Amino acid sequence: MPTAETPLRDEFAAAVERVADRTLAVLRDGGGTAALADPDSLVPRPLLAAVRVLGADLFAPQLLTGAEPDGTAAALLSEARVAFPAPAPSSAEAALVIGWQDWAAGRLLARTPYGADVTPPPAPLSDPETVGWQAWSKRMAQLSSLALPTLDGPIHDAARTHTLDLARGTVRCMLRRDPTTAVRLARWLAWARADGRPLRLELEPVLDRIRFSGDGTARSALELAIAQSLLNGLSGPGDPDDSDGSDGSDGSNGPTGSTGSNGATR
Repeated sequence: MPTAETPLRDEFAAAVERVADRTLAVLRDGGGTAALADPDSLVPRPLLAAVRVLGADLFAPQLLTGAEPDGTAAALLSEARVAFPAPAPSSAEAALVIGWQDWAAGRLLARTPYGADVTPPPAPLSDPETVGWQAWSKRMAQLSSLALPTLDGPIHDAARTHTLDLARGTVRCMLRRDPTTAVRLARWLAWARADGRPLRLELEPVLDRIRFSGDGTARSALELAIAQSLLNGLSGPGDPDDSDGSDGSDGSNGPTGSTGSNGATR
């Protein structure tokens, strides 16, 4: 039965799609700035909510082309984090996911005039040996926005160490017809390969399959484009149609960067 919150929830969901679509357009154009809001007008709450949800991925077009985070997007994200504080977690594991998502966004904001002091990273996730690769890969999918150049830390170390579990999770999601989760795990695999890690899964056919049978959302299309850019060695805009299949496996253009391995967002 619909409630009074249903129209608002739908409005927020539509805003997430619009912001993801505009970010994707900028990524495919090779970087730049997404015009998300009129700088002379009050920012609508649905737009702020969408910016809060996208978090670190707002900066993907710049990071994937070697540029610094966009100041306009940073100003919006800073405002969104004030307007929409982190939600109360439903469990300890959910708290970690929210904490890492916010950490990554804060880490990138700190490189702009709109950043504040970066808090220490949360505790690492439980490893696959402890919780099982299915549960672990599900959490890693929720943290796909960390799979960006210049972000690095314990979550990334886990991705480097457990590429087989990421591959298992990706295949399982494909078999279960869950392309939304599959593309997020494939993004982590693309990140690992760009970092010079050998994979146990041929990734290009997976991305092709998701491209043709995905969930059709702009947010998943953005995840797919980011994964493709990582496979392309960070040298292009990440348009799947422009993929040359290069894997950047020597690590010279990998996603690790100036943040180091002791720092490490939704």
